[in-house]
Amino acid sequence: MPPDPNLSAPLRHLEGDVPPAPDWFRDAVADRPRIGRVAVTGAGIETFVWGKSGRPGLMLLHGNGAHAGWWRFIAPFFAESHRVAALSWSGMGGSDWRETYDLDTFADEIGAAAESAGLFEAGAPVMVGHSFGCFPMLTEAGRAAGRWRGAVIVDPPIFSPERRAGRRREDGRFAPHRIYPTLEEALGRFRFAPMQPCETLYIADLIARESLREVAGGWSWRFDPSLWARLALPDRAAMVREARCPLALVTGARSDLMRPADAAYVQGLLPPGSPRIDLPEAYHHVMVDQPLAFVAALRAPLAVWPG
Repeated sequence: MPPDPNLSAPLRHLEGDVPPAPDWFRDAVADRPRIGRVAVTGAGIETFVWGKSGRPGLMLLHGNGAHAGWWRFIAPFFAESHRVAALSWSGMGGSDWRETYDLDTFADEIGAAAESAGLFEAGAPVMVGHSFGCFPMLTEAGRAAGRWRGAVIVDPPIFSPERRAGRRREDGRFAPHRIYPTLEEALGRFRFAPMQPCETLYIADLIARESLREVAGGWSWRFDPSLWARLALPDRAAMVREARCPLALVTGARSDLMRPADAAYVQGLLPPGSPRIDLPEAYHHVMVDQPLAFVAALRAPLAVWPG
């Protein structure tokens, strides 16, 4: 059976046109961040910043193959009350690629970006990490008590022992990116990983356009395709247990990455009383599927962890 184009190529039918978007989204992305760059262990790291200095800090950390722009329609909702920053991990977005990757260096990127953005000026900030972004976030959270006010784990790829036993190991191989002759064709190839339905095509279009760069011969993706072949992850459950700040868990009720048994397993790793918020109708990419509900979900732990 051929793949469902709504899953494998959600933007293809638009033929490069920008889909209509609601007012809230247009207003949010009109609040453009201040884009900067900070050097971390020989690589330039792209940073986005919203809000005034001196407000409580909020650090937003994207997932694998994504970039800081995945937060452009979320961060402005917090910019009136917080100093908000996002980064593009090395090997992703507008940041430099590395010869090798490791979680300690990714965690260093968090600290450097937060310092550069002034997130510590009002005391300990809060981190929010989606998917892969949870791993550097938890690494950073395990380093020093009191440095971070809390960390929100959003639909992390942390699986129950039963599911881990049935998963295949990656063999470390990777394929270089294709070059698409036109922007239209490149946009038509965009898809989420894992694949999922998308009703908010205006969000998919924004993040897809900012995931591409013009190269000789056409357009290609901005992330380093070799990253996962060069990165090893430690025990994921231990990373949760070793965090030295309060934690909260946000999950997508329809996520095919973090299934109910996985979510229950991770919830059991959290300190007693940690908030757990499950977003109805959201898949793995919760900020794309249910952006306004996700904003409301993030406001809950920010209220629980007063500055």
